[in-house]
Amino acid sequence: MSGRSPTAAAAASTAADPAPAPGFDAESRLAAVISPLRRTLLTAARERGDLPDIPDAQIEVVRALLPASGEAERGPAELAEALHLNRSTVSNLLGAMEADGLVQRRRATGDGRRVVVALSPRAIDLFGRFDQAAGEILRDALGSLDPADRAAVAAAVPALERLAAALHGADR
Repeated sequence: MSGRSPTAAAAASTAADPAPAPGFDAESRLAAVISPLRRTLLTAARERGDLPDIPDAQIEVVRALLPASGEAERGPAELAEALHLNRSTVSNLLGAMEADGLVQRRRATGDGRRVVVALSPRAIDLFGRFDQAAGEILRDALGSLDPADRAAVAAAVPALERLAAALHGADR
């Protein structure tokens, strides 16, 4: 046995370098690893943090409303634009999230016609716990890699952030 926890081993094996198939370029390899890596991290963090199974779309809404995103409250139309979703989809998400105690809707200060959405204290707590659990899992998994791989992952983070920004720009 390697000494790693099953969660760390699963995260590490999901992120392992897939054997390239003929004609399987770097872009295809990246696309093939991102989704399983994200799913594995979400599942492992939920387990470690004893967190509820919140749908991915709701997680994206919360991320868009976290104070670190620059806007602690937004209108539904602004959220739809930021998340590249239809307004009706965002409206349905917000309804479910409000029922689960994750968001609060209220009239905008200074404009009683406009509705804004903010995270509830429950959502802030849950996502703080999620981020802590995910950070621990990633530290464990990265610790199982050799130093060269850890350095490569660390060096790739800024490029991946720029790639995410470029993909958001390509959606517009």
